Amino acid sequence: MKVVINFRTLLERSGLPKRLTEELEKLFQKFLSKAHSKTRVTANAISIKTQERRLLSLIAGFKELRRDGFAIETPWNISSKHIRHLVNVWVIKNKQSPGTVENKLTYWRTLAAWMGKHQLVGTVDDYIARPEGYRRYYVAQRDKSWEAANVNVDGVIARLTHNDRWVALQVELQSAFGLRAQESMLLRPLQCLRVSGHLHVADGTKGGRARVVPIDAEWQYDLLIRAAQMANPRTGSMIPETHTLKQWYRHFYKVLGDEGVSQKGLGVTVHGLRHAYLQRMYEQVTGVPAPIKRPDHKPDPQLHQLAMEKIVAAAGHGLATKASAYISSFAAIRRIDAPVVSCEQALVALAAAKGNKSHAAKSLGISRQALYRVLSKVSDPSAHVSSGPETRDDDDDSEESLTV
Repeated sequence: MKVVINFRTLLERSGLPKRLTEELEKLFQKFLSKAHSKTRVTANAISIKTQERRLLSLIAGFKELRRDGFAIETPWNISSKHIRHLVNVWVIKNKQSPGTVENKLTYWRTLAAWMGKHQLVGTVDDYIARPEGYRRYYVAQRDKSWEAANVNVDGVIARLTHNDRWVALQVELQSAFGLRAQESMLLRPLQCLRVSGHLHVADGTKGGRARVVPIDAEWQYDLLIRAAQMANPRTGSMIPETHTLKQWYRHFYKVLGDEGVSQKGLGVTVHGLRHAYLQRMYEQVTGVPAPIKRPDHKPDPQLHQLAMEKIVAAAGHGLATKASAYISSFAAIRRIDAPVVSCEQALVALAAAKGNKSHAAKSLGISRQALYRVLSKVSDPSAHVSSGPETRDDDDDSEESLTV
């Protein structure tokens, strides 16, 4: 059965004009629970959590516009100038993260699609010049595992156990099975334990997509038995009887914060346990550490592809490319580790190589394509070098066409 959030109460409390709330109510009634994605086609309703985020973000946006002098009386009045104003508020004034801003744009893009204005909402770049480094990456740029931050998982869990054994056990479950925080809270060990060697994760998943996670070791079964013994006797979940989910969320992260599990504390979050779990899975399948670990060689391409598929399935995502958010890619790491070369350095190297771009690129430690990108910023590179025969060497350091 389709479940829709109580949007009428939130609209009534919003303080927005009557006509605006009435027309938004009609749109929400028809579309709020429907998925809006270019990559996923489904008739299933989106989760209550996503509905709530979509609803609250849109209401807040309309309130921001009216507060800043835009006399909007109907959603049909929204134009590109309004979206541009919101993006400037979010990025420049409120200094919100790239991910937050792009999520908000997705909600407004969804609203525009409901009204048949499919080209109304663009990307961040359509409205402002991005601040330096202001970009959301879909491929991991740094290793977020606790191992990379030299944080001992077992040590933290041991200390958490003295403070709150419920929180400690949920952290242990996240580390052992790559669960999200909410998945570990709502996990019902007795119902989810499968004799087939898999853990069935159904509650609290992203987008409501259930999945199975492999159980590879005896100690994982022991952990699930301990979790089942502690589980809430009424609900079967890992949330104590004394708390609601919302209350437990606050408590859970307060306990973690007190133990220093935060970016400002130890430099890690519990989500880093999920990264570590999926990185380990990659290495188990391929025999080579994940790209984010910077191994000295690449795995067999077929094993790499198999690992990507297993990671996506275990993580509960729908696209194979999502695996790169946890393990990165060899191409991305190569770009990150490549030296930053200025136009002046490129010209000096090109002159020393007598115009041979392959030799110049190799001396700079970058690829031939990267050298071309640097030289594209120079009006006439040939004016700065002594021309020599332009050759393409057999050991040309060009970027590979296949990214793994």
